[in-house]
Amino acid sequence: MPEIPQWASQALSGVYDPCCREKGISVVEMGLIRSVEVTGEKARVEVLLTSGWCPFAARVLTEVRDRIEEQPGVREAEVEVVWDEAWTVDRLSPRAARMLRFLPAPAQVPDREAYIRKELR
Repeated sequence: MPEIPQWASQALSGVYDPCCREKGISVVEMGLIRSVEVTGEKARVEVLLTSGWCPFAARVLTEVRDRIEEQPGVREAEVEVVWDEAWTVDRLSPRAARMLRFLPAPAQVPDREAYIRKELR
């Protein structure tokens, strides 16, 4: 993964996908920001979506653009959704991964009842 400049990570640490806002997990911690590059006074931000059907995508993209354009030396920001790479849970920060719980695929759980008993402890 390309490095995200520290200033951009800090600027975007207060931007949330609405599905994770209540947990306090930013788009940076979700791994939704693929890259941030600045040429002159123009920034280009590449964003991944957790789903191509995300109903909040426009809102998140606008907020990312606004936060980047608030930064010193940036007059304009172009935010683009990247479709050539799929978002996966591997992109989550360690903190986000601990806070979010992902269930295994049904085919990976041969004994459903045993799995539920174990997880409910």
